[in-house]
Amino acid sequence: MWRAGLIFFASIIAANGPAQAYMAYVSNEKGNTVSIIDTDKLEVVNTIKVGQRPRGIELTKDDKYCLVAVGDDDTIQMIDTKTGEVTANLPSGPDPELFILSPDGSLLYVANENDNTVTIINMKKRTPLGEVQVGVEPEGMGISPDGKILVNTSETTNMAHFIDTATRKIVANVLVDSRPRFAAFKSDGSELWVSSEVGGTVSVIDPVKHQVTKKITFSIPGLRSESIQPVGINITKDNKTGFVALGPANRVAVIDGKTHEVKKYLLVGQRVWHMAFTPDEKYLLTTNGISNDVSIIDVAKLKVIKSIQVGELPWGVTITKH
Repeated sequence: MWRAGLIFFASIIAANGPAQAYMAYVSNEKGNTVSIIDTDKLEVVNTIKVGQRPRGIELTKDDKYCLVAVGDDDTIQMIDTKTGEVTANLPSGPDPELFILSPDGSLLYVANENDNTVTIINMKKRTPLGEVQVGVEPEGMGISPDGKILVNTSETTNMAHFIDTATRKIVANVLVDSRPRFAAFKSDGSELWVSSEVGGTVSVIDPVKHQVTKKITFSIPGLRSESIQPVGINITKDNKTGFVALGPANRVAVIDGKTHEVKKYLLVGQRVWHMAFTPDEKYLLTTNGISNDVSIIDVAKLKVIKSIQVGELPWGVTITKH
């Protein structure tokens, strides 16, 4: 009897004990560091020294490694998330900027800004598989939920390139507005959103017909249109709400996922670049390059609740899934 009671109380303690916190990894482009934020404590708990000019950042599917593109070192470094040490380098092309994993995590697709290619890396062997020639200054990387279509945006060519991942060939080029920086699919694959930094718009693209079906525009009282520069995009899993980082406008636009109308603007730090949801979508974290901080947005309340100082020129952010 006492043993059953002990097991019962132990199970209550386990159930009510503190949940494991998600960890956010922030690349600091000028500081050459990665800041780690505990999303329960909402504070920086560690800072890791990395290579020169870290920008694109993403966790492997099992959260064992944090991958960070160090552009001036022409490589992607692998940080062991248990030890916080850089343990390996992946063979990207020159000046890697953004990258994305295949849905199963077996392949890494890297935009190499200086040689107009997308490099494909085998993650198990950590060796290059090949490359795809794309437009000038490739940056944005998106992949369809089924992993069959890869999208790269080229900043100078002003195109979204649709690449068949089986053949590694471009199957369509879609013209968007000036300087496209980011590409994000809806979770059901029904739409692709592409931000154009200088054009000041987000193009909504039908990924089957390869046609722009809508252009989302932005207007903020008191701000010139030139200062509204869309970059990062995040869409909720239910596809009902999109968030767009507006650069030097220091705001994140909240967009209705169905009508594509702007619902609200949230004031964040200075020069907001990229964003990431916690897995439960409780929070959205934004990197603010000039104010050297991360803004924490309460997604349900659509309200900024905290600012956290990180390293110099924060650029990208990724958050553990487990």
